[in-house]
Amino acid sequence: MTAPPDQPPGGSDPGLSVLCELLSLWPGWHVAAQYRTRDSARAAGTGGKGDHVTADRELVGEIADRYLPEDVAARWARLLRPAAALRHAGPGARVAAVLGGEPGLPDWVEWPVWEGHGPLSFVAAIDCAALAAVPLDITLPSAGMLLFFYFDGQYDNYQTTVGFWEPSTLAGARVLHIGPGEATSPRACPAGLKPYQRVELTAEPVVSFPQFEHPDLHAVFKNPGADLRSFLQHPVNGDAFLEALSKRNPGSCHQVGGYATLVQGPVEYEVATAALGGGIRGEDRHVSAEQARWTLLAQIDTDDRAGMMWGDCGAPYWLSRREEMTASDLAPTSFTWQCA
Repeated sequence: MTAPPDQPPGGSDPGLSVLCELLSLWPGWHVAAQYRTRDSARAAGTGGKGDHVTADRELVGEIADRYLPEDVAARWARLLRPAAALRHAGPGARVAAVLGGEPGLPDWVEWPVWEGHGPLSFVAAIDCAALAAVPLDITLPSAGMLLFFYFDGQYDNYQTTVGFWEPSTLAGARVLHIGPGEATSPRACPAGLKPYQRVELTAEPVVSFPQFEHPDLHAVFKNPGADLRSFLQHPVNGDAFLEALSKRNPGSCHQVGGYATLVQGPVEYEVATAALGGGIRGEDRHVSAEQARWTLLAQIDTDDRAGMMWGDCGAPYWLSRREEMTASDLAPTSFTWQCA
């Protein structure tokens, strides 16, 4: 279960961001060496979309075979979901998303505002067409741009926090779908907000996996009646195994679809409790049923280049109900964020 964070998520602390980057690379620097050939190919843009996701799935399979018993590795591998990792774009790479900068908006679209609080900060834009060829476990609109906005605390000097524990505050997070036929122009942010730095991102197909507290992992590996402390000793939660997995993708974890990369507990649980009105703690069959309906749309990690620091090395997450996602339009979204 996730407790409300202790601090507002907006703003940037370069020192903390550097610390996050260092922690993502140490310990186990020697584990990362085996991935350098693959990383070089990624940087050069070689291989097709299918090649990339196949290569990552094979790498993950190799790691599972190395650290898990054979039967456990096979069952764990069946839980994997495809996702798009959004990485800093190199020269010549196709831009699939951007962080910060000025969003492209039609003249008739007003800047998103949280009534009674103020304008939302622009966080990121995702090009749906650029992700069309990337294998995903969700359905995105087939074209157009998804624009992500969030009341990050700048406007009221961090007096108000958006969070699932107070469902009425979720009006402070918004996603807009700008259709492919819309004429747009860059829009400067309203007075009182400082824009994040523009950073271009490219999409890379990867596989994702459920983490320690996720119900999908529990359903396969947690013995009925076992507590979380004892489940922590299961091989799928082993430090060496998880460390090796993390070395595949060092740095910021921006992602579309798949299992979220968590800072605390399952994000699906958090938005489910908000959808049911809040005030729910612990296990509840209604929450479990609602939680199963939600899936990750996108997460935007702490990113030093963009000047984004969400609390203490945290991340905001936008989710949708899977059955409401279509290729024709954006499904209704919910929101949560986590920090260390």
